[in-house]
Amino acid sequence: MQLMSIQTDILIIGGGLAGLTTALHLQREGLEVLLVEKYRYPHHKVCGEYLSNEVTPYLQWLDVDIRTLNPTLIDKLELSTISGKSIITDLPLGGMGISRFTLDNFLYQKFIAKGGKIIFDAVLTINNKGESFFTELHSKDIIVSKHVIGAYGKRSGIDLKLRRKFIQIKSPFLAVKSHYSGDFNPKVVALHNFNGGYCGVSKVEDEKINICYLADYHTFMKHKSLLAYQENVLYRNRELRKIFESSKLLFEQPLVISQLSFGTKEAVKDHILMIGDTAGLIHPLCGNGMAMAIHGARICAELLQQFSTGKIKTREELENKYKSAWNFHFKYRLKTGTALSALLRKEKLSDLAIKAMISIPGILPAIIRRTHGKTLIVNA
Repeated sequence: MQLMSIQTDILIIGGGLAGLTTALHLQREGLEVLLVEKYRYPHHKVCGEYLSNEVTPYLQWLDVDIRTLNPTLIDKLELSTISGKSIITDLPLGGMGISRFTLDNFLYQKFIAKGGKIIFDAVLTINNKGESFFTELHSKDIIVSKHVIGAYGKRSGIDLKLRRKFIQIKSPFLAVKSHYSGDFNPKVVALHNFNGGYCGVSKVEDEKINICYLADYHTFMKHKSLLAYQENVLYRNRELRKIFESSKLLFEQPLVISQLSFGTKEAVKDHILMIGDTAGLIHPLCGNGMAMAIHGARICAELLQQFSTGKIKTREELENKYKSAWNFHFKYRLKTGTALSALLRKEKLSDLAIKAMISIPGILPAIIRRTHGKTLIVNA
């Protein structure tokens, strides 16, 4: 078979939420972009599947109207602890419940319908030589590009080859996600605490319930099966017990991913601009990872557009501006998520925290403001 050398201005590695959003933005600006994705659409991903309305105006600017997908409209947040303490509050901007199975495929179809180019393959290596990148695919084809954007998710073999620091540190977290049928308040996204983790529950499109929880790996491994873990650990929270026992699993098996790293990641590594979970993973507790991925995509795409027009003169300036913008918008949101996770994974401290939130109603709205961004207004 004859090997190919493919030329493009901008290569995006990973066709998830961040990668596809960036591709649509760059495409709208008339820039040449190629996307490489390992798996064909549609496919499920481990995700809380709650999308804050902070990014709705930006998505509409991209001609992405999620309302056509019949999402669940959510405007309240509920927290509960093992001991039975709970609190519910309004979400100032509100949001939508929409599955990644549906949303990612929708974005993909939009990209393709407008002439977008995508290759379904895995990336083996990325080498930067002078002003060009040479990216080798599993097929052995080589993509030559001026820029590379890393949007390949939470962790990958690419991270090992790039020698990113976080990938060399063992993480104690794993995540489990499934869809269920059953009764659940469609206006609420709930976060229920259990020993060693917490579980998010909310409705997505078509009345499905998304249940996604983050667990401590060592606690998880003490049990013989996923079902045994849920019954012996998660069921200690009576709200979770009630939800699981009144719902029917729609997946053949729940999706499980391990080695989730919430430590510091580089926004730029070896001149590759990282976006979405590849740049930084916010704790599911904050319920805002999808909006952050979309927001980060916008930042990256806008800076690349400025580079293409000469407003940004050098690659060094581009990278510095991107790192600065990423830290400005996301650094403290990630830190807040990490601190909250550490607090709520401890049973006694989580009870005290919920009690304080009940006594002082302004605490929880303040936390929400720290973990959610402002509405992304786009000037036409």
